[in-house]
Amino acid sequence: MTDLALRIAGAPISWGVCEVPGWGWQYDAQTVLTEMRDAGIAATEFGPDGFLPDDPAEKAKTLADRGLRAVGGFVPVVLHDPSHDPAPEVATALEGFVAAGATTLVLAAATGQDGYDGRPVLDATGWSTLFANLDKLSALAADRGVLATIHPHVGTMVENADDVDRVLAGSSIGLTLDTGHLLIGGVDPVALTVRSTARIKHIHLKDVDAQWAAKVQSGEVTYTDAVRQGMYRPLGAGDIDLATIVSTLEKAGYDGWYVLEQDTILPDRPADEGPVVDVRASIAHLHEIAGSV
Repeated sequence: MTDLALRIAGAPISWGVCEVPGWGWQYDAQTVLTEMRDAGIAATEFGPDGFLPDDPAEKAKTLADRGLRAVGGFVPVVLHDPSHDPAPEVATALEGFVAAGATTLVLAAATGQDGYDGRPVLDATGWSTLFANLDKLSALAADRGVLATIHPHVGTMVENADDVDRVLAGSSIGLTLDTGHLLIGGVDPVALTVRSTARIKHIHLKDVDAQWAAKVQSGEVTYTDAVRQGMYRPLGAGDIDLATIVSTLEKAGYDGWYVLEQDTILPDRPADEGPVVDVRASIAHLHEIAGSV
C-alpha cells in the first residue's frame, strides 16, 4: 500500500469557481477552503485570479490559516502567438507559488479568447512558438524551484490526441494528466498513462459521462453546456477506468498530488450542502482505490 490517501488535493472549480466570465454563481474562498479542510483534503490548487489574495504573502497565509498546503495552480496563457511573450505573467504568478511553497505550475495553452467552446487552428509557426515558450517557461519555473507542466484542456491549443503527441515529441515539458479533459478531447487517458508514464508529473482526477463527452466531440453540444448538464461525475460514477490509471502511476513511483477536479457550474447558490457532497464521494472512491494499490 502507498501513501496515496495522504496526497489528495482539491481545486476550487469543484465548487464552481472558474476564470471564465459568466461561468456561474461563485463561492467565496473562506467557504471553499473550509469545506476542503473538513472533507479531509490536504492541499489545494490556487484557483483563478481573484479567488485568493493577489499579494503572495497574503495568499500563503490564507491557505496556512486553514491548514491547507499549496499545490500550485492552473495558469492559462497564450503560448502560440509570436508577438506575445507569456513570461512576465507567468513570472508574476510564480511569486505566489514561491511564497506559499507550491511546487507545480499547470500551464494551459490558451487561445486568447474567453471560454473553452472553440479554438483556432495552429500553423507551423504557431506550433514552433508554442514549443519554444514551453521550454522557456519550464526554465523560468525551475529557476524558482517550481515544476512546470502542460495541461491538455478542451478549448485550448493542446486538446486532442494529435496535439498531445505533438507536445510530447516537440518539447520536454512534463504532462498534467487530466483524465476528464483528455477523454473529452478524444484521448484515451488509460492508454496515454500506460504509454507515457514517465512524462506524467501531475494529476487532475476527473470522472466523466462518456455519452456527454461524445456529444462535445461531435459538436452536438458545447463544452460549457455539457458541464452545465452534469458531464462530470464524482469519481467512480463515470466511465473512466481510474483504478488502472492510479495503479499504473503508483507502481511507476509517482509520488505527487492527486487533485480532485470535477468542473461544476452553479446557476445559483445551492440550497443544500452543494458540491461538497460530490467531493466527499470522490474522496471515498479514491480511498477505495488507494486500499487496493
